[in-house]
Amino acid sequence: MPTPFKFVIKEQDESSGARAGVFSTPHGDIPTPVFAPVGTQATVKTLTPDELTQLGARLILANTYHLYLRPGPELIARFGGLHEFMGWSGPILTDSGGFQVFSLAGLRKVSDEGVTFRSHIDGAEHFFSPEKSVEVQEQLGADIIMAFDECPDPIDYGYNRIALQRTHLWAERCQKAQTRADQALFGIVQGGVFADLREQSARFLSRLDLPGYAIGGLSVGEPKAKTLEMLDWTVPLLPPDKPRYLMGVGSPEDLFSGVERGIDIFDCALPTRLARNGALFTSRGRINLRNASYAEACGPIEEGCTCYTCQRFSAAYLHHLYKADEILGLRLNTLHNLHFLLDLMRRIRGSILSGTFSELKADFARSYVPVADEAQRRDNLTQRRERRGSTSGRHRGQADSAVGSGD
Repeated sequence: MPTPFKFVIKEQDESSGARAGVFSTPHGDIPTPVFAPVGTQATVKTLTPDELTQLGARLILANTYHLYLRPGPELIARFGGLHEFMGWSGPILTDSGGFQVFSLAGLRKVSDEGVTFRSHIDGAEHFFSPEKSVEVQEQLGADIIMAFDECPDPIDYGYNRIALQRTHLWAERCQKAQTRADQALFGIVQGGVFADLREQSARFLSRLDLPGYAIGGLSVGEPKAKTLEMLDWTVPLLPPDKPRYLMGVGSPEDLFSGVERGIDIFDCALPTRLARNGALFTSRGRINLRNASYAEACGPIEEGCTCYTCQRFSAAYLHHLYKADEILGLRLNTLHNLHFLLDLMRRIRGSILSGTFSELKADFARSYVPVADEAQRRDNLTQRRERRGSTSGRHRGQADSAVGSGD
């Protein structure tokens, strides 16, 4: 099938796998490496599309599962697709819905044909197959769509072997089902924390000659060292002339680690979720506005930060808004966190183009104190639960892992 997509590598770092490129799509070029803010329900929480553009966002992610259930792909298609529906003119990526469906635990039944599941909204029964996932994503009209995959517990070797065969079968079926040439179908490498399965998956999917490849099933609670080990093993096996997408990863230190290993695309709900909980990124590390020390802090969150929040408001004001549970506080915090990550990625890309990536990474590491590994694992698990959902939305005896609204 002829494709309007083109990936060009502009510069390759001499001392690592980092690379700067451009991925051309029908809705514009995506400079890589790139971080995509998450807009699960066709919105990045609290922000408008114009604000995202002003922040420098070049790609956003929307969620197939949630938009399938509400408002429905048929309605979105009548509006001309997601771009028209949500007022965003740039490139959009939709996931396949697989992660959310497989997070439903007792509410779904899996076979090689697909997955029968019950909605977390009203308990109604639905069926997702690879063909159905592609059909829905074609109705949504994103530029990048994902193959339907199974995302099992990463440490269960036996089940990962079974799930991997199903993921590969489904990737072939997704490729055959695709009818739109203006959407790039990415395959998803799975295999848990097992190098042999990751290798098997990368080699199989590479033979399908897809426009791009995602690495899924990582950063879901396993130690960070294991995540990096799997990346070190997997990335070199993927086609070097296709974009590589690391799903669900977005802490500042993880962006450097991923870029260093040759990752081109990242997405994560972390910056927006943290913002709504009063946690903000700074060049020194993460801070928490809930701390009393910010109650009378007259300066901005980050001296020298050019985001709207830091240019206009004191840390004391943000502390007050958070304590008062004011919506403006959520918006200002989100503006800051997304600015921090998008600007960091812009500087990372610039350093690759100028041959100074290793210097930027070293400079950043000297001042930035990352979240401790144990706390990071808790963050990953919390994020995984939020992507699955909370217990507060149960319906008709739904299980604790019912999928919530996400980000």
